Amino acid sequence: MTNLTHMKIAVYGPLYNERSKSTIKILIDYLKSKKANVLFEKTFYESIVTNSSIDLISHGFNTFKVLDASYELLISVGGDGTILRAITYVKDLNIPIVGINTGRLGFLATIPMNKVETALSEIFEGNYRISKRSLLAINIDGNEPGFDLNFALNEISVSRKNTTSMISIETWLDDEYLASYWADGLIVSTPTGSTGYSLSCGGPVIMPESDSLVLTPIAPHNLNARPIIISSDKVIKLKVTGREEKHLVSLDSRIKTLPNNTTITISKASFQVQMIELKDERFIKTLRKKLLWGADQRN
Repeated sequence: MTNLTHMKIAVYGPLYNERSKSTIKILIDYLKSKKANVLFEKTFYESIVTNSSIDLISHGFNTFKVLDASYELLISVGGDGTILRAITYVKDLNIPIVGINTGRLGFLATIPMNKVETALSEIFEGNYRISKRSLLAINIDGNEPGFDLNFALNEISVSRKNTTSMISIETWLDDEYLASYWADGLIVSTPTGSTGYSLSCGGPVIMPESDSLVLTPIAPHNLNARPIIISSDKVIKLKVTGREEKHLVSLDSRIKTLPNNTTITISKASFQVQMIELKDERFIKTLRKKLLWGADQRN
Protein backbone atom coordinates (compact mmCIF):
# COMPACT_ATOMS: atom_id res chain seq x y z
CA MET A 1 0.00 0.00 0.00
CA THR A 2 1.85 3.04 -1.25
CA ASN A 3 -0.92 5.33 -2.49
CA LEU A 4 -4.34 5.56 -0.84
CA THR A 5 -5.94 8.01 -3.24
CA HIS A 6 -9.32 6.62 -4.42
CA MET A 7 -8.90 3.72 -2.00
CA LYS A 8 -11.38 2.45 0.58
CA ILE A 9 -10.85 3.84 4.07
CA ALA A 10 -12.77 3.15 7.29
CA VAL A 11 -13.05 5.75 10.08
CA TYR A 12 -13.93 4.68 13.62
CA GLY A 13 -14.40 6.66 16.81
CA PRO A 14 -16.45 6.93 20.00
CA LEU A 15 -19.51 9.16 20.25
CA TYR A 16 -18.87 12.68 18.97
CA ASN A 17 -17.65 15.26 21.50
CA GLU A 18 -16.45 18.85 21.34
CA ARG A 19 -12.85 17.84 22.07
CA SER A 20 -12.59 15.96 18.80
CA LYS A 21 -14.59 18.43 16.69
CA SER A 22 -11.68 20.24 15.06
CA THR A 23 -9.82 16.98 14.44
CA ILE A 24 -12.80 15.39 12.72
CA LYS A 25 -13.27 18.48 10.55
CA ILE A 26 -9.61 18.46 9.47
CA LEU A 27 -9.79 14.72 8.79
CA ILE A 28 -12.94 15.04 6.68
CA ASP A 29 -11.57 17.94 4.62
CA TYR A 30 -8.32 16.09 3.99
CA LEU A 31 -9.97 12.81 2.94
CA LYS A 32 -12.36 14.71 0.68
CA SER A 33 -9.40 16.41 -1.04
CA LYS A 34 -7.87 12.99 -1.73
CA LYS A 35 -11.12 11.69 -3.26
CA ALA A 36 -10.84 8.63 -1.08
CA ASN A 37 -13.78 6.23 -0.66
CA VAL A 38 -14.48 6.92 3.01
CA LEU A 39 -16.90 5.03 5.24
CA PHE A 40 -17.57 5.93 8.88
CA GLU A 41 -18.67 3.39 11.47
CA LYS A 42 -22.46 3.79 11.57
CA THR A 43 -22.88 4.86 15.22
CA PHE A 44 -19.96 7.30 14.97
CA TYR A 45 -21.38 8.75 11.73
CA GLU A 46 -24.83 9.28 13.28
CA SER A 47 -23.31 10.89 16.37
CA ILE A 48 -21.38 13.42 14.23
CA VAL A 49 -24.40 14.24 12.05
CA THR A 50 -26.74 14.63 15.04
CA ASN A 51 -24.48 16.59 17.38
CA SER A 52 -22.44 18.87 15.13
CA SER A 53 -22.61 21.09 12.08
CA ILE A 54 -20.00 18.95 10.33
CA ASP A 55 -21.36 17.96 6.93
CA LEU A 56 -20.80 14.29 6.15
CA ILE A 57 -23.80 13.70 3.95
CA SER A 58 -23.03 16.16 1.12
CA HIS A 59 -19.43 14.91 1.02
CA GLY A 60 -20.79 11.52 0.00
CA PHE A 61 -19.29 9.67 2.96
CA ASN A 62 -21.09 6.41 3.70
CA THR A 63 -21.28 4.10 6.74
CA PHE A 64 -20.21 0.57 7.67
CA LYS A 65 -21.33 -1.91 10.29
CA VAL A 66 -18.78 -4.59 9.50
CA LEU A 67 -15.49 -4.54 7.60
CA ASP A 68 -14.15 -6.80 4.89
CA ALA A 69 -10.82 -7.27 3.16
CA SER A 70 -11.55 -4.56 0.56
CA TYR A 71 -10.56 -1.80 3.02
CA GLU A 72 -7.00 -0.45 2.75
CA LEU A 73 -6.88 1.49 6.01
CA LEU A 74 -8.74 2.11 9.26
CA ILE A 75 -8.36 5.52 10.93
CA SER A 76 -9.17 5.49 14.64
CA VAL A 77 -10.14 8.85 16.19
CA GLY A 78 -9.80 8.76 19.98
CA GLY A 79 -7.34 7.21 22.40
CA ASP A 80 -5.81 3.78 22.90
CA GLY A 81 -9.15 2.44 24.12
CA THR A 82 -10.72 3.45 20.82
CA ILE A 83 -8.12 1.43 18.94
CA LEU A 84 -8.83 -1.60 21.14
CA ARG A 85 -12.50 -1.34 20.17
CA ALA A 86 -11.62 -0.74 16.51
CA ILE A 87 -9.73 -4.03 16.46
CA THR A 88 -13.00 -5.85 17.13
CA TYR A 89 -14.03 -4.69 13.64
CA VAL A 90 -10.70 -5.39 11.95
CA LYS A 91 -10.29 -8.90 13.45
CA ASP A 92 -8.03 -10.98 11.19
CA LEU A 93 -8.55 -8.93 8.00
CA ASN A 94 -5.00 -7.44 8.01
CA ILE A 95 -6.33 -3.90 7.56
CA PRO A 96 -3.62 -1.45 8.73
CA ILE A 97 -4.70 0.82 11.59
CA VAL A 98 -3.56 4.35 12.42
CA GLY A 99 -4.66 6.22 15.54
CA ILE A 100 -5.32 9.96 15.84
CA ASN A 101 -5.02 10.78 19.53
CA THR A 102 -7.82 12.97 20.86
CA GLY A 103 -7.42 11.38 24.29
CA ARG A 104 -4.57 11.63 26.76
CA LEU A 105 -1.81 9.04 27.18
CA GLY A 106 -1.46 7.20 23.89
CA PHE A 107 0.97 4.38 23.06
CA LEU A 108 -1.18 3.13 20.15
CA ALA A 109 -2.89 6.34 19.06
CA THR A 110 0.27 8.35 18.45
CA ILE A 111 -0.79 11.08 15.99
CA PRO A 112 -1.48 14.30 17.94
CA MET A 113 -4.42 16.50 16.97
CA ASN A 114 -2.15 19.28 15.69
CA LYS A 115 -0.36 16.99 13.22
CA VAL A 116 -3.27 15.25 11.51
CA GLU A 117 -2.69 16.65 8.01
CA THR A 118 1.07 16.14 8.15
CA ALA A 119 0.71 12.57 9.36
CA LEU A 120 -1.96 11.65 6.80
CA SER A 121 0.17 13.12 4.02
CA GLU A 122 3.02 10.84 5.08
CA ILE A 123 0.68 7.85 5.07
CA PHE A 124 -0.80 8.67 1.67
CA GLU A 125 2.73 8.98 0.27
CA GLY A 126 3.70 5.62 1.75
CA ASN A 127 6.19 7.03 4.27
CA TYR A 128 5.47 4.65 7.12
CA ARG A 129 6.20 1.16 8.38
CA ILE A 130 3.89 -1.61 9.58
CA SER A 131 4.32 -2.76 13.18
CA LYS A 132 2.82 -6.24 13.57
CA ARG A 133 1.25 -6.79 16.99
CA SER A 134 0.50 -10.17 18.55
CA LEU A 135 -2.82 -10.92 20.21
CA LEU A 136 -4.02 -13.39 22.85
CA ALA A 137 -6.79 -15.96 22.38
CA ILE A 138 -8.80 -17.62 25.14
CA ASN A 139 -11.00 -20.64 25.68
CA ILE A 140 -12.81 -21.77 28.79
CA ASP A 141 -13.06 -25.46 29.76
CA GLY A 142 -12.17 -26.23 26.15
CA ASN A 143 -14.99 -24.10 24.72
CA GLU A 144 -15.47 -20.64 23.27
CA PRO A 145 -15.68 -18.19 26.20
CA GLY A 146 -18.97 -16.50 25.30
CA PHE A 147 -17.39 -13.16 24.36
CA ASP A 148 -18.38 -11.63 21.03
CA LEU A 149 -14.70 -12.02 20.14
CA ASN A 150 -12.27 -14.29 21.93
CA PHE A 151 -9.05 -12.31 21.44
CA ALA A 152 -7.28 -9.36 23.08
CA LEU A 153 -4.55 -7.00 21.91
CA ASN A 154 -3.43 -5.72 25.32
CA GLU A 155 -4.16 -8.32 27.95
CA ILE A 156 -6.35 -11.04 29.37
CA SER A 157 -6.75 -10.80 33.12
CA VAL A 158 -8.57 -12.56 35.94
CA SER A 159 -9.59 -10.67 39.06
CA ARG A 160 -11.77 -10.89 42.17
CA LYS A 161 -15.50 -10.11 42.06
CA ASN A 162 -17.79 -8.77 44.80
CA THR A 163 -15.23 -9.28 47.52
CA THR A 164 -12.31 -7.59 49.23
CA SER A 165 -10.68 -10.99 49.80
CA MET A 166 -7.84 -12.24 47.65
CA ILE A 167 -8.24 -15.00 45.12
CA SER A 168 -5.85 -17.84 44.37
CA ILE A 169 -4.85 -18.27 40.73
CA GLU A 170 -3.25 -21.64 39.98
CA THR A 171 -1.07 -21.24 36.91
CA TRP A 172 0.42 -23.75 34.48
CA LEU A 173 2.72 -23.25 31.48
CA ASP A 174 2.42 -26.01 28.85
CA ASP A 175 0.77 -28.20 31.54
CA GLU A 176 3.71 -27.69 33.90
CA TYR A 177 2.68 -26.15 37.22
CA LEU A 178 4.19 -22.69 37.75
CA ALA A 179 2.67 -21.14 40.90
CA SER A 180 -0.46 -20.24 42.83
CA TYR A 181 -0.76 -16.47 42.97
CA TRP A 182 -2.55 -15.14 46.07
CA ALA A 183 -3.56 -11.74 44.78
CA ASP A 184 -6.34 -9.47 43.60
CA GLY A 185 -5.79 -10.94 40.15
CA LEU A 186 -3.34 -11.86 37.40
CA ILE A 187 -2.63 -10.14 34.07
CA VAL A 188 -1.42 -12.01 30.98
CA SER A 189 -0.11 -9.26 28.73
CA THR A 190 1.18 -9.00 25.18
CA PRO A 191 4.13 -6.71 24.41
CA THR A 192 1.60 -4.10 23.22
CA GLY A 193 -0.24 -4.33 26.53
CA SER A 194 2.95 -4.11 28.57
CA THR A 195 2.59 -0.30 28.67
CA GLY A 196 -0.99 -0.56 29.98
CA TYR A 197 -2.53 -2.36 32.96
CA SER A 198 0.53 -4.56 33.43
CA LEU A 199 2.86 -1.57 33.70
CA SER A 200 0.66 0.04 36.37
CA CYS A 201 0.94 -3.19 38.37
CA GLY A 202 4.75 -3.23 38.23
CA GLY A 203 5.27 -5.18 35.02
CA PRO A 204 8.13 -4.50 32.58
CA VAL A 205 7.96 -2.56 29.31
CA ILE A 206 8.41 -4.95 26.38
CA MET A 207 9.24 -3.84 22.84
CA PRO A 208 6.09 -4.24 20.69
CA GLU A 209 7.40 -6.83 18.26
CA SER A 210 9.07 -9.03 20.89
CA ASP A 211 8.06 -12.68 20.77
CA SER A 212 7.08 -12.84 24.43
CA LEU A 213 4.32 -12.42 27.01
CA VAL A 214 4.36 -11.28 30.62
CA LEU A 215 2.46 -12.59 33.65
CA THR A 216 1.91 -9.80 36.18
CA PRO A 217 0.19 -10.42 39.54
CA ILE A 218 -2.17 -7.70 40.79
CA ALA A 219 -1.36 -6.70 44.40
CA PRO A 220 0.05 -10.13 45.36
CA HIS A 221 -0.02 -11.19 49.01
CA ASN A 222 3.07 -13.35 48.55
CA LEU A 223 5.52 -10.50 47.97
CA ASN A 224 8.07 -12.73 46.28
CA ALA A 225 5.62 -13.19 43.40
CA ARG A 226 7.17 -11.08 40.64
CA PRO A 227 6.20 -10.48 37.00
CA ILE A 228 7.64 -13.11 34.70
CA ILE A 229 8.37 -12.89 30.97
CA ILE A 230 7.69 -16.06 29.00
CA SER A 231 7.89 -17.17 25.38
CA SER A 232 4.77 -16.37 23.37
CA ASP A 233 4.44 -20.00 22.26
CA LYS A 234 3.61 -21.11 25.82
CA VAL A 235 0.05 -22.25 26.55
CA ILE A 236 -1.10 -20.72 29.84
CA LYS A 237 -3.75 -22.38 31.99
CA LEU A 238 -5.39 -20.64 34.95
CA LYS A 239 -7.82 -21.84 37.62
CA VAL A 240 -9.24 -19.44 40.22
CA THR A 241 -10.47 -20.27 43.71
CA GLY A 242 -11.53 -18.01 46.59
CA ARG A 243 -14.19 -17.17 49.16
CA GLU A 244 -16.65 -16.01 46.53
CA GLU A 245 -18.11 -18.45 44.01
CA LYS A 246 -17.27 -16.35 40.95
CA HIS A 247 -14.52 -14.17 39.53
CA LEU A 248 -13.99 -11.86 36.56
CA VAL A 249 -12.13 -12.44 33.32
CA SER A 250 -11.45 -9.52 30.98
CA LEU A 251 -10.24 -9.27 27.40
CA ASP A 252 -9.01 -5.70 27.04
CA SER A 253 -12.20 -3.81 27.97
CA ARG A 254 -14.64 -6.74 27.62
CA ILE A 255 -15.56 -8.40 30.93
CA LYS A 256 -17.30 -11.66 31.81
CA THR A 257 -18.14 -13.44 35.09
CA LEU A 258 -16.99 -17.04 35.48
CA PRO A 259 -17.55 -19.63 38.21
CA ASN A 260 -14.51 -20.59 40.25
CA ASN A 261 -12.53 -23.71 39.27
CA THR A 262 -13.11 -22.97 35.59
CA THR A 263 -10.08 -23.85 33.45
CA ILE A 264 -9.02 -20.81 31.42
CA THR A 265 -6.58 -21.48 28.57
CA ILE A 266 -4.70 -18.55 27.04
CA SER A 267 -2.42 -18.72 24.00
CA LYS A 268 -1.07 -16.57 21.23
CA ALA A 269 -3.70 -15.87 18.58
CA SER A 270 -3.24 -17.23 15.07
CA PHE A 271 -3.16 -13.75 13.50
CA GLN A 272 -1.62 -10.33 14.14
CA VAL A 273 -2.84 -6.74 13.94
CA GLN A 274 -1.03 -4.26 11.69
CA MET A 275 -0.38 -0.86 13.24
CA ILE A 276 0.91 1.99 11.06
CA GLU A 277 3.98 3.62 12.55
CA LEU A 278 5.23 6.90 11.10
CA LYS A 279 8.95 7.38 10.73
CA ASP A 280 9.12 10.16 13.31
CA GLU A 281 6.76 8.43 15.78
CA ARG A 282 8.64 5.24 16.62
CA PHE A 283 7.84 3.30 19.79
CA ILE A 284 11.05 4.32 21.54
CA LYS A 285 10.30 8.00 20.94
CA THR A 286 6.74 7.50 22.20
CA LEU A 287 8.07 5.68 25.25
CA ARG A 288 10.45 8.50 26.13
CA LYS A 289 7.72 11.10 25.65
CA LYS A 290 4.94 9.32 27.54
CA LEU A 291 7.06 8.10 30.45
CA LEU A 292 9.03 11.36 30.64
CA TRP A 293 12.36 9.63 30.13
CA GLY A 294 14.77 12.50 29.73
CA ALA A 295 12.95 14.79 32.19
CA ASP A 296 15.75 13.90 34.59
CA GLN A 297 18.87 15.41 33.03
CA ARG A 298 20.83 12.28 33.92
CA ASN A 299 18.54 10.30 31.59
